[in-house]
Amino acid sequence: MNLDVLYEDNHCLAVNKPAGLLAQGDVTGDLSLVDLASSYLKTKYQKPGNVYVGLVHRLDRPTSGIILLARTSKAASRLSEQFRLGSIEKIYHAVIDGSCPEDSGEWNDTLWKDEERNVVRVVPPNTPGGQEARLAFRVLGRFPRTTQLELRPITGRSHQIRVQLAARGCPIVGDRKYGAVSTLRMSDDRPRIALHAQQLTFTHPTRGEVLSVSAPVPPDWPVSLSEANQAMSDSSTPEAPPTP
Repeated sequence: MNLDVLYEDNHCLAVNKPAGLLAQGDVTGDLSLVDLASSYLKTKYQKPGNVYVGLVHRLDRPTSGIILLARTSKAASRLSEQFRLGSIEKIYHAVIDGSCPEDSGEWNDTLWKDEERNVVRVVPPNTPGGQEARLAFRVLGRFPRTTQLELRPITGRSHQIRVQLAARGCPIVGDRKYGAVSTLRMSDDRPRIALHAQQLTFTHPTRGEVLSVSAPVPPDWPVSLSEANQAMSDSSTPEAPPTP
């Protein structure tokens, strides 16, 4: 499997993770994005020993899209701090079962994670162990059985987007874990969900400039690529100022 590199310099490496690939190795022993990145850097720069790859955030295994990696410990520390403070802007695209009742807005919930079952739930405020979750949303397209959304998580909680959508009766297409009735599979028949990390905007850890990296939706996206890419183009085009 080749690494899809979106941006690279001496401090950062942004890649497009395919659905089904682990971000970091786990008990399964399956190949991970960190493994691929390490191999890529060792080969490209002819490094005889280990190379540093810092994973500063994650995507769930069935989710595709941008992951930002650090190539130095200094970059890892500074990027991790940006994620912790919420100063990195993340934009996701999702296709949900059914129709979103509103065209845009923000959802606020309290989430609690069952660590044993690796499942997250919406719980009443002030529940012990609960964490605030805020998610801005906008409808990009409505189709006969599905809706395409642009999502901007303001907080970064485990499974946040998946749970907040499911709690409103509109689970992500293919997300059987959180109530979807549909199944979505990749070309090799592995399951995936229709959630894609489409854009990431961050401050470079050493140069201080603001960078924005984007990744198009994958070929197995459950609405046509022409519709999906048009929606992404529309979402990134600034609105014209009102006529005086």
